[in-house]
Amino acid sequence: MAEYILETKDLGISFGGLKAAQDVNIRIKKNQIYGLIGPNGAGKTTIFNLLTGVYKPTAGTFYLDGEELKGLPQDKINHKGIARTFQNIRLFNNMTVVRNVMVGLHDRPEFHCSVLETLLRLPRYFKTERAMRERAKELLRIFDLEEDRNNLACNLPYGKQRKLEIARALATNPKLLLLDEPAAGMNPHETEDLVKTIQFIRDSFDMTILLIEHDMKFVAGLCDEITVLNFGTVLAEGDTKTALSDPAVIKAYIGG
Repeated sequence: MAEYILETKDLGISFGGLKAAQDVNIRIKKNQIYGLIGPNGAGKTTIFNLLTGVYKPTAGTFYLDGEELKGLPQDKINHKGIARTFQNIRLFNNMTVVRNVMVGLHDRPEFHCSVLETLLRLPRYFKTERAMRERAKELLRIFDLEEDRNNLACNLPYGKQRKLEIARALATNPKLLLLDEPAAGMNPHETEDLVKTIQFIRDSFDMTILLIEHDMKFVAGLCDEITVLNFGTVLAEGDTKTALSDPAVIKAYIGG
């Protein structure tokens, strides 16, 4: 087993002459809650896009549990064990809550049905469908969403939509969960509840979590370590408290 669940080596990407990220080296141990922070435009979401195959690196590479994933398409990277949520929530709004989670289960081998079994609605299809629904309900229960399972996703309040997106990502059974500003738009009570939920996910699912967040109180109270980006490069890294106290980090956030 690799020492780090995620390791990037000189990871970077250029768009024309613009270096959106360069020489980014991140090492995350199994079961860590790790933060990726920085001012707007620092390159945080760019890194997420590189790690999930939305963009292909033009420099460097990255490894999940010792396996190089550079150049793989999004679905293959997801199958290898990286799942994500988005800064702007991306749910299937006109599907029910439970169906949204079931979408994340479809590629799991234990829920596989052949095309013939599906088209002819053979007994295995119905057995698999029931098993998927039960597993989806288990995940929804974790987020206190089971009672909402038959509601349309678009009818959920904002905080619950955020939780549903995380539940759907977990349904793919990842090794590494990427959360892009999970607390954005939440009130203090919802944010406090989210902290407990993320800690529960880490402990109960044996999960490693990498998150982007602008709420420094949220980051300080949750993340074991952080990497701070600025203009696409690493400004500071390491223990959260120490990195947040770095004068260069303070300057990047508040100026002068």
